[in-house]
Amino acid sequence: MIPWLQIDTAPVPGADVELRLMRRGTEFSMMLGQIELMNSRLSGSEEALATLACRRIEGVKRPHLLIGGLGMGFTLRAALAMLGSEARIMVAELVPAVIAWARGPMADVFGESLDDPRASIRQADVIEVIQSHPSAFDAILLDVDNGPEGLIRRANDALYNLKGLRAIRRALRPGGVLAVWSSGPNSSFSRRLRDAGFDVNEVGVRATAKRSGAHHVIWFATKPEGAR
Repeated sequence: MIPWLQIDTAPVPGADVELRLMRRGTEFSMMLGQIELMNSRLSGSEEALATLACRRIEGVKRPHLLIGGLGMGFTLRAALAMLGSEARIMVAELVPAVIAWARGPMADVFGESLDDPRASIRQADVIEVIQSHPSAFDAILLDVDNGPEGLIRRANDALYNLKGLRAIRRALRPGGVLAVWSSGPNSSFSRRLRDAGFDVNEVGVRATAKRSGAHHVIWFATKPEGAR
């Protein structure tokens, strides 16, 4: 069997942790310690994050999306495949090295997505982007951690607490959708979404496009039409 090789490491701003980029042949893995955050062979649930969210806003003529976390680009590529020429997608990625990996060792994985004129990649904290863009987005897609708990970076909790969810609601246009990927269920998060004023739908998805592998969860939280 081909062994795993460590390609690079990168600190996470504001956290005492380090991401590792691993490669085995053409397969890539991003690791946090011994925890695998993502693998280039397992893209199903991240793609579903974009596909299912885009279906919920398909009536919007010029949709504007915010994706929190670039990762291996699964969500970005799926959104680009779903949306028309007038869509705009902003991707906020906190870790500069992740953007460098996308254009470097993982360039084949990303293909032409980073150069698509509909997409812009910002090295920024998605929390700050949300707070500075009121009523700007038709959908906000979050895959910045292993779910609505700050595994990688405790500051990510500010996205998922009641104050953070209300800030996200303000950043959405009426009828806009928040989609949150998670490695597993979290009943208290569903309650917080409702307390923040969202209509909530929790969907189970699988890790691979063939509907096999680990079970993951995506929350779809909609800002009601007419809401401010």
